[in-house]
Amino acid sequence: VQLQAYGGGLVQAGGSLRLSCAATGRTFGSLSMGWFRQAPGKEREFVAAHRRTTTTYYADSVKGRFTISRDNAKNTVYVQMNSLKPEDTAVYYCAADPAPWGDSRRADEYDYWGQGTQVTVSS
Repeated sequence: VQLQAYGGGLVQAGGSLRLSCAATGRTFGSLSMGWFRQAPGKEREFVAAHRRTTTTYYADSVKGRFTISRDNAKNTVYVQMNSLKPEDTAVYYCAADPAPWGDSRRADEYDYWGQGTQVTVSS
């Protein structure tokens, strides 16, 4: 599975961005998809996940502001990020998990990772 994330950029606090992640190489509908982020000097952390079903998960820090969605016809997962805060600044990574079970909030559940896209939120 190859993942290509894009859509990052520089935005002011309170603004919005939508990240996209296109997948190739495997039937997209069989994958659980996740977004993680890593800020400088910090560990990679979970942001949101969308299992192969309709189940979604969110980190508490983004709940109510971020929305994950997927379009299986386009082999793409999205995360709409609203009300952005400076603490959302990080490199955002998408990831794919082919297993039908597991904790989608754990980075070690994912077998495939995209290259990351930078999100910078200015105050």
